[in-house]
Amino acid sequence: MVDVETHAITPLDRDATVYIAGHRGLAGSAIWRRFEAEGFTNLVGRTSSELDLRDRQAVFAFFREIKPTYVVLAAAKVGGILANSTYPVDFLTENLQLQVNVMDAALEQRVERLLFLGSSCIYPRDAAQPIREDSLLTGYLEPTNAAYAVAKIAGITQVQSVRQQYGLSWISAMPTNLYGPGDNFSPAGSHVLPALIRRYDEARESGATSVTNWGSGRPRREFMHVDDMAAACLHLLDEFDGPQQVNVGTGKDSTISEIAELVAAVVGYAGATEWDTTKPDGTPQKLLDVTKLAEAGWTAQIGLRAGLESTVAWYRGHRDSLRS
Repeated sequence: MVDVETHAITPLDRDATVYIAGHRGLAGSAIWRRFEAEGFTNLVGRTSSELDLRDRQAVFAFFREIKPTYVVLAAAKVGGILANSTYPVDFLTENLQLQVNVMDAALEQRVERLLFLGSSCIYPRDAAQPIREDSLLTGYLEPTNAAYAVAKIAGITQVQSVRQQYGLSWISAMPTNLYGPGDNFSPAGSHVLPALIRRYDEARESGATSVTNWGSGRPRREFMHVDDMAAACLHLLDEFDGPQQVNVGTGKDSTISEIAELVAAVVGYAGATEWDTTKPDGTPQKLLDVTKLAEAGWTAQIGLRAGLESTVAWYRGHRDSLRS
């Protein structure tokens, strides 16, 4: 479902009320930092203990209280291949619940601008590379995270439906694999890059002679520093309007093996790397076509090595307080 209308867009009012859902997560915290740095004076966030976004009545009451002008929906239940494969019902149900509740409450308040943050996993497993926005719904999803992807596709459709039925200038952004400060480094719940950082850093500390990673190391992945993603999202809210989701990425990818070598070098690990090919690889390649983002006037700024160095420094400074 895609409407044909776009609207005259002006930059966001820096003094208006902005609700950032998921402001303590990897993406949401980066968006909060970016908005603060850009002079926003009335940012609103709630932790999950303060507001359960799965509780529809509570969400509606919250929106009626704060009456936001803008909303960034960065809240989500997220995890790596193991978590997605083990708990697909949780990833489908909880993400659908929170998305519908937040967007329905935002619609009741006629929120002017809403950005729904999705994921590049919405695209077919075997989509042509680099993946264009119009590849959506043209093939089968990657089975290991299909439930999560379906929830995100539903979110895109809800944004498009609100645009079509109510004429509000809501948009969707689909980031590639993110990393950076605030990431989840837990062995069971982390994505590949924070998992590699923790694994190699612990091996360096313990003096282990080798590190074993999942899969073959051959799949190709694109990684984007979360601060770049936040900058892109604010740029889109200030400058872009349109019904189709926008890919947010760097336009560059590497094999998991190359990424592992770079992580080992950054953390200072000199041992061997082995690969457990009995574990799944996931999607063979997932590189986003970022032409649309570039046409909107934005390109990524943070290189992978520089981003990894700052992320490793953050990880080492916060290890004692990280999720285990």
